[in-house]
Amino acid sequence: MVKKKVVVAMSGGVDSSVAAALLKQQGYEVTGMMLRLWSEPGKEDSNRCCTPDSMAQARRVAGILDIPFLCN
Repeated sequence: MVKKKVVVAMSGGVDSSVAAALLKQQGYEVTGMMLRLWSEPGKEDSNRCCTPDSMAQARRVAGILDIPFLCN
């Protein structure tokens, strides 16, 4: 049986982390990802939607879930 594949946009928060965990638990082949959608010139490290801390947290959760994590 071939597993269905799904990509979960992970923010580093609880909602997306739980969604990834539940999908994996249900037998999906899950890949986590985070997109850096915007940033102000000179403030790339303080982007509200994709901070280095949120990226690190999402990467940590993906590691715990043993799923690949992609980030642009």
